[in-house]
Amino acid sequence: MKIGTDGVLLGAWTSVEKNPFSVLDIGAGTGVLSLMLAQRSFAELIDAIEIDADAYEQCTDNFENSPWNDRLFCYHASLEEFTEEIDDKYDLIISNPPFYSEDYKTEDSSRDLARFADALPFEELLSCASKLLSPEGTFSVIIPFKEEPSFLSKALEYGLYPSRILHVKGNPDSSFKRSLIEFSRYQATTEISELTIEISRHNYTEVYKELTKDFYLKM
Repeated sequence: MKIGTDGVLLGAWTSVEKNPFSVLDIGAGTGVLSLMLAQRSFAELIDAIEIDADAYEQCTDNFENSPWNDRLFCYHASLEEFTEEIDDKYDLIISNPPFYSEDYKTEDSSRDLARFADALPFEELLSCASKLLSPEGTFSVIIPFKEEPSFLSKALEYGLYPSRILHVKGNPDSSFKRSLIEFSRYQATTEISELTIEISRHNYTEVYKELTKDFYLKM
């Protein structure tokens, strides 16, 4: 599984100003979000959950070979199983969930599992995140822009309120494709901003470069 722009954006944009002690990465894949947060924060406990066996093995290898291996741990489990077993609460929960919503599937079951929304329904994600989040914690997620209204409405049912939202488009002429949203348990004014990734093909905007510069070898 390649590292995509969605993951890099979410890992770079998510706030660590509250200095979280514990972090949970839901649907870790290769572990890129956990690794980015290990680089960006002083969190002492960074747990990840990954249900796909191959991705879990790759994530574990990446954790073990990183400079922060003493702070990182990956569980091979579903989110539902993990939520039932774990009593801990997390100061920061982050997720780049599968949300590929077309009504067909490929011959590659691992790719389907990573991309199709039925692998992790949004309602399950919100329900489990609300159970695992500490009282002062933050939940950060990236979803399709078109799903934002329904996702926000569903989040309110679980006592999660948007504090920051970033709308992302690929280039100046395209429509918005992604919404990055940070939730807390407290109702407050929502800070909404916009980001364009490229001016033209591989010609990245200064805002995107500034946000992600610590995570690319070349930009």
